[in-house]
Amino acid sequence: MRDHDYWVYILTNKHRTTLCIGMTNDLELRLWEHRFGETKGFTKRYHLNRLVWFEHFRDVNDAIACEKRLKGWLRRRKIALIEKTNPNWLDLSADWEDEPKPDFVLWDTEEMARDSSLRSE
Repeated sequence: MRDHDYWVYILTNKHRTTLCIGMTNDLELRLWEHRFGETKGFTKRYHLNRLVWFEHFRDVNDAIACEKRLKGWLRRRKIALIEKTNPNWLDLSADWEDEPKPDFVLWDTEEMARDSSLRSE
């Protein structure tokens, strides 16, 4: 049986004004996407790039259930969860690689379309 890894996480911004709960099967890559603007929308708009809580799961259904449960909580309960394990709200990924690189290449498809050397003849 293949091991699976799923992560439920909470992000916040510098001033702790907004919380975001998410789930992923690659936490390092997801944080890279949030930090370097690859994930558009809510997290980019509110500069949510500090990992303040996470939990590991082997079963995707358990991870989804946890994410849904946390999203249903009031803010004060989410704060209590964070402060139980991370009372100073440290960025738990601060000592990870300075600029983790994704395992994939972000292609500029518009430039590739203009580059005639990349066209098949």
